[in-house]
Amino acid sequence: MERQIDMNEVSDGRRYTANDLVRADCGGCQGCSACCHKMGSSIILDPLDVFSLCSGLHQSFEQLLETHIELNIADRLILPNLKMEGKEEVCTFLDQKGRCQIHAFRPGMCRLFPLGRYYEEDSFWYFLQVHECPKENKAKIKVKKWLGISELKTYERFVKDWHDYLKGLRETVTKEPEKIKTLSMEVLHKYYLAPYQEEKDFYQQFYQRFSEDNTTGLPHR
Repeated sequence: MERQIDMNEVSDGRRYTANDLVRADCGGCQGCSACCHKMGSSIILDPLDVFSLCSGLHQSFEQLLETHIELNIADRLILPNLKMEGKEEVCTFLDQKGRCQIHAFRPGMCRLFPLGRYYEEDSFWYFLQVHECPKENKAKIKVKKWLGISELKTYERFVKDWHDYLKGLRETVTKEPEKIKTLSMEVLHKYYLAPYQEEKDFYQQFYQRFSEDNTTGLPHR
């Protein structure tokens, strides 16, 4: 989700790369699950997130829609997000002890927190959100270790490509709002509903679909 923010207000003022140390280690979040409550529809899922959830839970996207995820409008596009439920608005993957049941294959936004990403023309960098996580006395940790993602360079390329792709779509629907539903449905069908093969590399499958997509006219790598 794109937000217009003042970095001086929300961050410690530093730019981080994957190899930098950042004070973000929450020590396993023992006794705390604040970031799994009252998040509304803000935990938006990208295609890799859905691939990971489907593979980890052995469920289809349609099955996940019945239980753990939902569709909402996010910056003028219809996209999936993690569902919150009950009066406490708790993530449906949180167990009774306040622990994440999908921690091994949790979505990218969950891995990232309390970090954020700031996008520039050709890249992005990480920043530390200083007001979002209530856990005190966080330890220093390398960004790449905190993320815990294999093939991090490939992942970062995917994140940037997906961000630019959605940005192009949003520019299109801003000029032509009547296309919101049509373009959103195309994105959902191509990148979420059409099943990926669990035994094959996600990135190869994604970029095959990406290379065939002429939705925005953006150059694809």
